[in-house]
Amino acid sequence: MRANRELGVALIELVVSIVIVSIAAASVLGLLSRTTEHSADAMIISQAVSIAEAYLEEISLKPFADPDGVDGEGNRADFDDVDDYDGLVDAGAADQFGNPIAALSGYTVTVTVTGSAALPTVPAADAARVDVRVGFPPSVNLTLSGYKTRL
Repeated sequence: MRANRELGVALIELVVSIVIVSIAAASVLGLLSRTTEHSADAMIISQAVSIAEAYLEEISLKPFADPDGVDGEGNRADFDDVDDYDGLVDAGAADQFGNPIAALSGYTVTVTVTGSAALPTVPAADAARVDVRVGFPPSVNLTLSGYKTRL
C-alpha cells in the first residue's frame, strides 16, 4: 500500500506566508523611511552648534565694560562690549558685522546677557552670563552658555 503524501502548498499556508512577508516588508520600508527623514538632522545640529560657538566667541572677545562710555550701540558692527549683545535676535545667522549669511537663513539666533552670581569667587556685578540660543524649526533648539568677567 502506498503512503498518502501531500505534495504542494495549501491555500491557507500560501496566504499566511504572504501576510508574514508583507508585514516584514512594511516594517523594513517604514524603518528606511524614518532613517531618510532624519538623515540631515546631524548636519543641522552640527551647524547650529557652530553658529552658537561663533556668536559666543565673538561676544567673549569683547570687553566686559563699555570702553567708550556709550551703552547700547544700535548696530552690531558697533557693539563694543558684552552687554551690547543683550537682546540680539538674528532671523538667520549673520557675521560679526551683522551681514546675513544666506546659506544659514533658516536658523534663528537669540542672545541674552545677564548678571551672574554663579561664579563663587567673582562678585555678581563683575560677572555676566551669556546665553546664545540657536533654533532651526521644527526640531533643533539648543543653547550654549558662557561667562565673561570684569577681572
